[in-house]
Amino acid sequence: MIIIGERINGMFKAVNQAIQERDKSAIQDLALKQLAEGADMLDINVGTAAADPPEAMAWLVKTVREVTDAPLSIDNPNLNTMKAGLDACSGAKMINSTTGQEEALDTFIGLAKEHNASVVALCIDEKGVPVDVDGRCEIAMRIVAKAMEFDLPVEDLYIDPIVLPVKADQTGPGKVLESIKQFAVLADPAPHIVVGLSNLSQGAVDRKLINRTFLAMAIGAGLDAAILDPLDTELMDALIAAEMLMNRAIYSDSFLKAYRQR
Repeated sequence: MIIIGERINGMFKAVNQAIQERDKSAIQDLALKQLAEGADMLDINVGTAAADPPEAMAWLVKTVREVTDAPLSIDNPNLNTMKAGLDACSGAKMINSTTGQEEALDTFIGLAKEHNASVVALCIDEKGVPVDVDGRCEIAMRIVAKAMEFDLPVEDLYIDPIVLPVKADQTGPGKVLESIKQFAVLADPAPHIVVGLSNLSQGAVDRKLINRTFLAMAIGAGLDAAILDPLDTELMDALIAAEMLMNRAIYSDSFLKAYRQR
């Protein structure tokens, strides 16, 4: 399971303040804490914290790079802000994200090839998020075809079936789980499948319970990457247990500790 830490995001009040004040220590501490709790990659998102998003993104990336060489997910829909983050990022990196529209795929998959980066592609097109599994699969197939056209290695492609708030559509989680199963057979080898987990519980009560229950179900369906909060201990415990139950990690009486020390 590829764990992408979500906490360096300007939508969080403390991170917003740290970006505005250019408080390196706060950002670096958050980066190291997420890695210590099991993050394999760090998502870097300026949110709405800056008047000059490209400059702020470059500052964030450089700030994190001072304390870790872990892969970074450059998270912004604006092309100029994305380029600023990629240019500032030495080492392994990810573009998060592009939609499934052809023009966007051409731009961002081309950018991924230029920067030797992986890329997240969302199952959204000009019509929005499909209401059914077939619609998601159709967009996913177009994404895989476009990656092949650009000769992007399949291991560098992450497809997101789009998790919407369960409070708005209770049928959505089941459709995402079925989509995950279908995506796993789109190619051989299959692309990675990723979700932005926190979207699921937006506006709901018992958010942590909803998130960790769905995550375990999604791992069972074939999910192999997620953008989530690695500082949520119960969520991470559920992830580790699901990985073990799916025979992706070896059982021992100390399997939680062993997984964390991997």
